[in-house]
Amino acid sequence: MTLSLGERFKPDFPMLQQLVHGKPYTYLDTAATAQKPQLVIDRMERFYATEYATVRRGVYAPCQTATQMYEAARERCRAFVNGSSVTEVIFVRGSTEGLNLIASSLGRLALKPGDEVVVTEMEHHANIVPWHMVCELTGATLKAIPITDDGELQLEALATVITDRTRIVSLTHVSNVLGTHNPIELVAKRAREVGAYVVVDGAQSSPHVDIDVQALDCDFFVCSSHKLYGPSGAGFVWGREEILRQMPPYQGGGEMIDHVSFDRVTYDEPPYRFEAGTPPIAPVIGMHAAIDYIDAIGKPAIAAWEDHLLRLATAELEQIPGLRIFGNAAHKSAVIAFVMDGVASMDIGMVLDREGIAVRVGQHCAQPLLRRLGVHATARASFGLYNTEEDVARFVEAVREAKELLA
Repeated sequence: MTLSLGERFKPDFPMLQQLVHGKPYTYLDTAATAQKPQLVIDRMERFYATEYATVRRGVYAPCQTATQMYEAARERCRAFVNGSSVTEVIFVRGSTEGLNLIASSLGRLALKPGDEVVVTEMEHHANIVPWHMVCELTGATLKAIPITDDGELQLEALATVITDRTRIVSLTHVSNVLGTHNPIELVAKRAREVGAYVVVDGAQSSPHVDIDVQALDCDFFVCSSHKLYGPSGAGFVWGREEILRQMPPYQGGGEMIDHVSFDRVTYDEPPYRFEAGTPPIAPVIGMHAAIDYIDAIGKPAIAAWEDHLLRLATAELEQIPGLRIFGNAAHKSAVIAFVMDGVASMDIGMVLDREGIAVRVGQHCAQPLLRRLGVHATARASFGLYNTEEDVARFVEAVREAKELLA
């Protein structure tokens, strides 16, 4: 018998071999954070046990070896997004820090009173709040591209929202609530017409979609390790080298300097200019292992399997009276956000938890989007490469039971 992709790779994830409340653990919260394969866990354990040293700070052999591994991870990340140069990859703690870095540093470089920053109505707070903060400091204004009722960008609005005052356009590649894949190339084309920078939040797309930053024609792209089946505490920013060289540092401290005195400070070249302090060495090495793991399976195969699960679950959920799914874009990832008439999302999550099923409930760090959708909260199921048709069946049956119990 031929095993499905989920059945083949689920055994790689020790967390998924457990029982929760005496039931098989069905993990449907991959959009929040992905589970970790044993090989990633083993790689980090080996580093801590037998290879640990700080990087770029000593001539002793373990330090040199750790530095080589750390810089090899930088090259791996460059290749992962098809960047032009390894110097374009900045290590951060995750997408949130990456977006804060860009907003703070690029914002100080590019924004002045009267300028505009454009996001979309479907952004995660990580791609809204940092821009609010820099707009308050610079006198710029934040605007949003509206979405349709199906959860797609209103492309006809690009010409009026992105104007000659627009200096930065920052948008998600894939929505964490709707699953919508945004047409980055079309938005970038309009941004180029007015001379604006383009920033892409790739937290949700990078585990599922082949990324080519040159084809996307963006200036910055951010990723989180923990979404990529890697450890938390790591991620990276890809940025065009010619822009990075113009940007001021995000934080000050060790390793990001060229010269320090009490009279003046000069800074190192990118990417080190943006990597103050002791970096997340072990998480970066774990991220390298996770990217290797994903690429060995192949993103096209992963995406096809997740899309199969999405279609299977959607078709079943649509048969439940009073259940409404948000996000019906023609091109979407395996995320299903839904509500049920007369049932609180929190209660849905609690009933599913008793069956060993993990879903996300609440506002998903996207309050403006939920206000646009006209709801206070939703339940959200999101699929990963380790999910199976059995997981979908257990989930749908538990949702039906929740309706019977709570409605």
